[in-house]
Amino acid sequence: MAEGAVLLRGFVGDREAELIAALRDIVAAAPFRRMFTPGGHRMSVAMTNCGSGGWVTDRSGYRYSPDDPETGRPWPAMPRLLRDLADRAATSGGFPGFAPDVCLINRYVPGAKMSLHQDKDELDFGAPIVSVSLGLPAIFMFGGLKRSDKPRRFRLEHGDIAVWGGPSRLFYHGVAPLAEGNHPMMGPQRLNLTFRKVW
Repeated sequence: MAEGAVLLRGFVGDREAELIAALRDIVAAAPFRRMFTPGGHRMSVAMTNCGSGGWVTDRSGYRYSPDDPETGRPWPAMPRLLRDLADRAATSGGFPGFAPDVCLINRYVPGAKMSLHQDKDELDFGAPIVSVSLGLPAIFMFGGLKRSDKPRRFRLEHGDIAVWGGPSRLFYHGVAPLAEGNHPMMGPQRLNLTFRKVW
């Protein structure tokens, strides 16, 4: 996709059923919710997290929190299956030794989108971002270091994993509005798992 950024087609492979089962357990403990941005805008994407913390947004700002603000309890632990998948993908993308401590789980339904943004709330920019796609296909927009840089568009299919770091770590990226559809395993939705080294 760019220097330091690769797209691993079908990398999830035959572990998809185990992965989906693990996600169901996480969502049962910390259900999806549509958060508000600091400006008061309700996000079209529903989110939850697992790991030692989770990304949250509300009127006080963007941040990582060790606890789910809706329950006051720690976010669900990150299953080893997810951690190992992220590490293998990072290694294949040229970033060996990736040890994510947080996984953001985003749920897109038709019409949901993610505006161009940088992942810059982490303390460690030396580690890559690993992004797993499940369910309906999506158009991933990958730009540059400036918001005004014209993004390239990549179609992400079920099982694809994008990895970016190094010179691409702070590139702007987003997801175009999800098209209507029905995935045979996931139904009318797309799940995106984004692994990060936060602390």
